[in-house]
Amino acid sequence: MTVPPRPAGFVPGPDDVAVVGFCQAPAVRETTGTTNGTEMLVPIFQQLYADLGIERTDIGFWCSGSSDYLSGRAFSFISSVDAIGAVPPIDESHVEMDGAWALYEAYVKLRTEETDTAMVYGFGKSSAGNLRRTLAMQTDPYTVAPLWPDSLALAGLQARLGIEAGLWDERAMAEVAARSLRTGTGSDWAQFGADTDADALLAEPMIADPLRRHDCPPITDGAAAVVLARGERAFELCDNPAWITGISHRIDSAELGGRDLTSSPSARDAGADATGGDLAGITVAELHAPFTHQELILRRALGLDDRADVTINPSGGPLVGNPMFAAGLERIGHAAAAVIDGRADRALAHATSGPLLQQNLVCVLEGRNR
Repeated sequence: MTVPPRPAGFVPGPDDVAVVGFCQAPAVRETTGTTNGTEMLVPIFQQLYADLGIERTDIGFWCSGSSDYLSGRAFSFISSVDAIGAVPPIDESHVEMDGAWALYEAYVKLRTEETDTAMVYGFGKSSAGNLRRTLAMQTDPYTVAPLWPDSLALAGLQARLGIEAGLWDERAMAEVAARSLRTGTGSDWAQFGADTDADALLAEPMIADPLRRHDCPPITDGAAAVVLARGERAFELCDNPAWITGISHRIDSAELGGRDLTSSPSARDAGADATGGDLAGITVAELHAPFTHQELILRRALGLDDRADVTINPSGGPLVGNPMFAAGLERIGHAAAAVIDGRADRALAHATSGPLLQQNLVCVLEGRNR
């Protein structure tokens, strides 16, 4: 859905929704002393309360994104409520997806005017098991998941299809990785970084032909949280809220042989819906592309290939920190932060869920000062 444009100096309507706060836990290879997300969430909740000058009881709705398969226990998200404190009772919901989809649910909740604030969070402890095998549970449960396909092998097949079709090559993939790694060296949010270039990366061995280590996302434990506010409440909490002017999500076939893996119609359609077909003014794009070649697919699908004025993943992106079920929400958070602190007037954020870009969400955020 796309919100009609409002002039500068506008008075927000009761159904205008904005991001007013964002915080994430450090992206690390492995958190110690915890088997769930509770310990990762408490510090970022406290930071958001302090940043916005609010208390827990000021939040009208809570919505989380996580996965029982990742944690290895049923209803694992219930334990995360310990980070909130459920007494007095709270209005809470959960999605078994990336936290970006929890944000979509909270956005719809706010637009119904049932509440004026929401806390959205996502978390995942990828180091607790074998992530490459666990992600097989996202595939078709009848014909694919029983084969336990390795997630890197599937991504390698997708990358190879694009190379053989002449859509990209290994150097183009390495250039994506080199940019992300260089950005990671100056990012407080990145798990790691490196001052490198495509030539150096292409000299490294392959781990899932044609993928090298730098083409793949790292194992990351982490969490992120975003605060949404509606109408005038947004200006009470933030001087320059990042207003959500478009948000949409689409899904492609779960059958890997039933879709063209070298393109992403769902990302294209979600992007067209969220932007209204207008990319003017977008100078920051945070793309949730876990693999280098997937960024190339997304840039083409979203119309960003020829936009030299758009900075892709100034946070470093998922190639330098990829907490499962929080990385997509982080893309929205970083895009919103660029608007809130004045680095961008209009920003685009993308999140994906499922195997090989199966599900895609696009969110457009804009600054609209009084």
